[in-house]
Amino acid sequence: MYELPREIFKAYDIRGIVGKSLTPAVVRLVGQALGSLALESGRDTFAIGRDGRLSGPELSAALSEGLRAAGASVIDLGMVATPMTYFAAQHLGSGCSVMVTGSHNPPDYNGLKMVVDGTTLSGDGIQRLRARIEEGRLAAGAGALSTHDIAPAYLDRIVGDVKLARPMKIAVDCGNGVAGAYAPTLYRRMGCEVVELYCDVDGNFPNHHPDPSQPKNLADLVRRLEAGDCELGLAFDGDGDRLGVVTRDGHVIYPDRQLMLFAADLLSRVPGATVIYDVKSTRNMKPWILRHGGVPLLWKTGHSLIKSKMKEVQAALAGEMSGHTFFGERWFGFDDGMYAGARLLEIVSRGDNPSAMLDALPDAVSTPELNIACAEGEPHALVAKIAETETFPGATDVIRIDGVRVEYVDGFGLARASNTSPVVVLRFEADDAAALSRIQDEFRRVLARAKPGVVLPF
Repeated sequence: MYELPREIFKAYDIRGIVGKSLTPAVVRLVGQALGSLALESGRDTFAIGRDGRLSGPELSAALSEGLRAAGASVIDLGMVATPMTYFAAQHLGSGCSVMVTGSHNPPDYNGLKMVVDGTTLSGDGIQRLRARIEEGRLAAGAGALSTHDIAPAYLDRIVGDVKLARPMKIAVDCGNGVAGAYAPTLYRRMGCEVVELYCDVDGNFPNHHPDPSQPKNLADLVRRLEAGDCELGLAFDGDGDRLGVVTRDGHVIYPDRQLMLFAADLLSRVPGATVIYDVKSTRNMKPWILRHGGVPLLWKTGHSLIKSKMKEVQAALAGEMSGHTFFGERWFGFDDGMYAGARLLEIVSRGDNPSAMLDALPDAVSTPELNIACAEGEPHALVAKIAETETFPGATDVIRIDGVRVEYVDGFGLARASNTSPVVVLRFEADDAAALSRIQDEFRRVLARAKPGVVLPF
């Protein structure tokens, strides 16, 4: 019987503060539980990797010990991007992988993204893993350990399939995350001239936080594009599974608009394909997908939830506002920022002005993600209260699959509980500033009633 810090077992992964809630002893137990689960599923080998965080080597070693203590074999990939562990599970035939990563969290965090028998663990699966450890249901054995350099096969697979119509000059900002060890090489091999920003891997993240979903973290990339002759800017998060895009004029092309570009390209080859987008995405997505001959499907936010839905409905493409994009066509259905960057370059290289091509995608007046800080455990209760008790006069639809998304003729507002941190996430979009303000006023009224004294970020 073991007692664990339950707060590290999140909806999509395991994540905590190194040395406090996330220790080598805890990670070793998680590894032994994962090995036990895999063996019951008929699998016996894990590909494991770690990002560039300073705690990575110690936690990765603890993970390896735990997996092997259950009797599972370990293929240690070393320091790689998260999608490279997913690729390794496919390429090496293990069907199981674990990535030691804190993604875009601060430097003192780390965590585990887990795939067992081809399925990304999430939600109840992660809670069952915790229960397995607490109840001591752990296999015992002595698994083998080997190492493997997955980078050559990963890069060869992309370069062999994704082709530029012409050479391009681009700027790449990796925020000192692990993508810096691979992304510049990938794009040079594809025929790009690459200007590097913060591509040396440094777990202290000394220049800016590696999270391209926040515009402030793209400021240096914007300045570089405005000052030089690069055609486009690509940015990556700490573990390389999310993509940010900046045009030559410094415009940020948010991931939902990136998904429009990918959808139009895909549907030209696979008419009738299903394209999934999350509840934070633009309302321009549905008519765009329909116009290009696809089937639009709005779904919950979360990389593991999206991947599960993709499998269920056999979708060819999916994406979410945070920057995770999933290609089922020509790729393996997992989220990969570096691969998404390659596919984007392939499309825009067919024209002579990539920035104009991206700027021409449908747009609206919108906010980035806005957060209301809450106490631990409060966000879900607050959003559930709004969903159950509030009405929205004038709304054309109220969607409750993940929080509350309220649709109007001229825009939408969203409130949902984050599954990774104790915040309520808000997002607003409208045809014009007046409509945006009206919708925000409606949410201001609702939020003030649900949480008197709430401090709003808008």
